[in-house]
Amino acid sequence: MSQRTALPVPSDDDLIHQLRFDPDSGHIWLHENRMLLTHSAVFGKLRKDLIDILGWERAKGVLMRFGYAAGRLDAELAKRLRPDLSTRDSFVVGPQLHKLEGKVKVTPIRLEFDMASGAYYGEFDWHHSWEAEQHLQEIGPSKEAVCWTLLGYASGYTSYYMGRQILFKETQCCACGDSHCVNIGRPAHEWPDREELEKYLRPSPLIDELELLQHEYTELKNRYEAQTQADWTPFSAVGNAPVFKQACDMIARAAASKVSVLLLGETGVGKEVQARNIHRLSDRAEQPFVAVNCACIPPDLIESELFGVEKGAFTGAHQSRKGKFERADYGTIFLDEVAELTPRAQATLLRVLQESELERVGDTMTRKIDVRVVAATNEDLEQAVRDGRFRADLFFRLNVLPIRIPSLRERKEDIPLLVEHFLDRYQREYNKKILGLTDRAMSMLAEYAWPGNVRELENMIERGVILTDNHRVIELEHLFPSLTEPSHPLNIINRQGRIASPGSEITTIAPGLSTDQLADILIASGTSLDELETLLIEKALQNSHGVVTEAAKQLGLTRPALAYRMKKRQ
Repeated sequence: MSQRTALPVPSDDDLIHQLRFDPDSGHIWLHENRMLLTHSAVFGKLRKDLIDILGWERAKGVLMRFGYAAGRLDAELAKRLRPDLSTRDSFVVGPQLHKLEGKVKVTPIRLEFDMASGAYYGEFDWHHSWEAEQHLQEIGPSKEAVCWTLLGYASGYTSYYMGRQILFKETQCCACGDSHCVNIGRPAHEWPDREELEKYLRPSPLIDELELLQHEYTELKNRYEAQTQADWTPFSAVGNAPVFKQACDMIARAAASKVSVLLLGETGVGKEVQARNIHRLSDRAEQPFVAVNCACIPPDLIESELFGVEKGAFTGAHQSRKGKFERADYGTIFLDEVAELTPRAQATLLRVLQESELERVGDTMTRKIDVRVVAATNEDLEQAVRDGRFRADLFFRLNVLPIRIPSLRERKEDIPLLVEHFLDRYQREYNKKILGLTDRAMSMLAEYAWPGNVRELENMIERGVILTDNHRVIELEHLFPSLTEPSHPLNIINRQGRIASPGSEITTIAPGLSTDQLADILIASGTSLDELETLLIEKALQNSHGVVTEAAKQLGLTRPALAYRMKKRQ
């Protein structure tokens, strides 16, 4: 065979920079995708088992579809790392990643494509194919090409990249006695045996049957759980963490009674959601639910807002008006931030709870009311009583049935469920289709401290949906878009003087200097977060002699992300 000339390809330094090992957490990252490092021999034995169990044809289909999915993920990554899609340098991210991931050394021999027309022809030499090597070791020589996962990868990568179906065929294979493997790709319609090639990328009847059985099983399981757990989850509750289920069980039990309920928990844990659940499950569900944030009402107006006002009671009271309690008559009133009530309002509320009656401000007539009170606070009311800021008798009235709503930090296993719930909501609201979150983004959500709890997660997912293009995944920078935000991982420094940086390993920022000392220096200098980000960007550009791609590497960002930040500061 005549000597084959390889096409020139760019340096893969930018791709190598995206590969990071974090031994402390047990993660390997390729950009924001979690990777696995394992023995090729293990995959070889798994491959043999599939052939033995499913047969040659079905095993080939399973492995090709496995490779196809991996190729699509890498193609999505390629579009982010080298966004100029019309160039060969951008396309060969796939072949270069194939090599970087240890699967095969790919040498482009011929590569012609046009994004506009969809024309494509690619010819690649493969050397050191893991699949051919393992096939020879586990099974022996073959009469046909065996690099199935690699073939599926090439089809998946190129089809995603080109926006149309591109099929590849392995025309030479080491397992067949050739010196190396050769892979050729064309648009699907150009292959005379298209049907034969495509059938391996379609689920087999066996897979269809298994999926159908799995679907039926899931339906039956969901139905069974809906019946057996009806006592605790017939309302709006997303989560399976034991501590959360326990709170939900208390909510369901509280709803069946008529006593006052006190919801305890940090800001953003969903106290109003649970108050609505209590109302929805009670025999008052068809009556009004009135929510009041006591902290948002000026102290001099809080009594008139809650209990109503008569015309002429004070300057500006031009007409009589019902208060929140009268509007909630026969229903439920939710008093959020109840610790913010003034002493006078606390005394009036106590009378309402004891006597089920009230007087409007400026009136002498007593009005009977029937209102279920659900109060909430993120403060320690017992401490407020000891401090003299809250009436003890009112506290005991409200504290008949206290229920603590756990923080998101205590139920982090629920984060994937909550992410899915909020993604569904905001995809509908913004009429977008989002393909989920990157592995890196999900990992950071699990590590984040969540000072704002579920509300902060909801806001973060909404922001991610807004900033992410259709049919793309939400990346870490979509969730934490600016270094100026206190919640950005770059601003979360742990006690060991290490800083969690998106897209980079955890590194020590100042050997011999504690984080407290470093923070003191920065604060004493008057440096703002915005100025610090500008300083880091300018220093990185200076170190890289103005080369944006290299500066982005130093900062652990993609080139588009750094370009966005630079443009924002112009």
